[in-house]
Amino acid sequence: MAKHGLWAAASLSLSLAATTAQAAPDMGAAQARLDALLEKNYPALEALYKDLHQHPELGMQEVRTAGLLARHLRDAGFTVTEKVGGTGVVGILKNGEGPTILVRADMDALPMEEKTGLAWASKARATYEGKDVPVMHACGHDTHVAYLVGVAQALSAMRDSWAGTVVLIGQPAEETLTGARAMLDDGLFTRFPKPDFGFAAHVTNLPAGVVAIKAGASSSASDSYSITFHGRGGHGSMPAATIDPIPIAARFVTDTQVVISREKDPAAFGVLTIGAINAGSAPNIIPDQAEVKVNLRSHSADVRGLLRDGVARVARSAAAMGRAPEPTIRYLSGTGVLTNDETMAEAAARTLAPVFGKGLVFTPTTGAPMSGSEDFSEFVEAGMPALFFGVGGYDPAVLAELKSKGEPAPTNHSPFFAPKAEPAIRGAVTAIVLSIIGGVRPQTK
Repeated sequence: MAKHGLWAAASLSLSLAATTAQAAPDMGAAQARLDALLEKNYPALEALYKDLHQHPELGMQEVRTAGLLARHLRDAGFTVTEKVGGTGVVGILKNGEGPTILVRADMDALPMEEKTGLAWASKARATYEGKDVPVMHACGHDTHVAYLVGVAQALSAMRDSWAGTVVLIGQPAEETLTGARAMLDDGLFTRFPKPDFGFAAHVTNLPAGVVAIKAGASSSASDSYSITFHGRGGHGSMPAATIDPIPIAARFVTDTQVVISREKDPAAFGVLTIGAINAGSAPNIIPDQAEVKVNLRSHSADVRGLLRDGVARVARSAAAMGRAPEPTIRYLSGTGVLTNDETMAEAAARTLAPVFGKGLVFTPTTGAPMSGSEDFSEFVEAGMPALFFGVGGYDPAVLAELKSKGEPAPTNHSPFFAPKAEPAIRGAVTAIVLSIIGGVRPQTK
């Protein structure tokens, strides 16, 4: 997940007392049956998670991961198509008349070294932007693939409890925010049954046993750029004979923050991050170019437009001040705000409150979305109402110990991120399967 500050627990509030009693009367029996299935299937799901964790693959390189997922979906009775949108997997199970429901899990890992100390820690390496790099499942997508297999097994075994068509997808390249769009461009909603609505879940550093539901806007829009400042290289002792792109890039890094501090409404959410600066090779050589990579986050179309315009304007101004050619501004990737269907969010909260008790955390539309981003939003923007769950994965005792020391819990994308697989996998499977059985769906027009 290309995200930061996921579902901060302090910002979430439970507001379900008036609706809990409306849970479907058969949910108790369905839950008991699902619990029994998970008890039987979980050891194999954990083995799959550990295998994936030890063998992570970067976006659009998830060949082994996709193959494992495809095999497990076929074993569960699904008709499977591979290589959708690159390395994507689509599994379909038809079960009579009813809605078409999509469930998505992302498969890719991150280019970073693992420091968790787990016995099954990754030692994998791969090529990323032409460089050999370590690879780690630092965002929990290994647990996501495992929960998707768990959902497949449960829905296949419990066909008498639901009706319709389920489309399960293993999505590549979520971390680069390009995989969902690649699958859509490859005909996900035309070659296969178009979903009436969908579900997804993401493990976080919230306490194990927590399932978080945010009605309305759930995550931020994201836009990433590469900005190359062009100069004229030369000897470090003769700067007057050159156009040095490094101070131009430095000026941009400083000045672009003014867009946040002086142009954006202080009450509106917006983040501008300089994630990388690449220039030069030796102390006495002035390079002929400097590249800066920028990431923007926003919750509204107005702020998104302001940040995008501001970055380009400041980049051109910095180059002009340095008497340099106009910079090359290249859009890398991005996605819009992920919006959860309000009717689905409220229905899921009613359905799941008896199951998770105080662990079910519901935030209404007035609550702030998380600052991270998710390209699951691409499916929503393509016309699919959906619900995206946050699932806790950290032992409450560990969180309490860290808090007593004044230390935060490792977040997604930390080299120390190590959620407990079992509560994350069980929580996601339970939330999604019982939502499907319980009839959680958008309001019909």
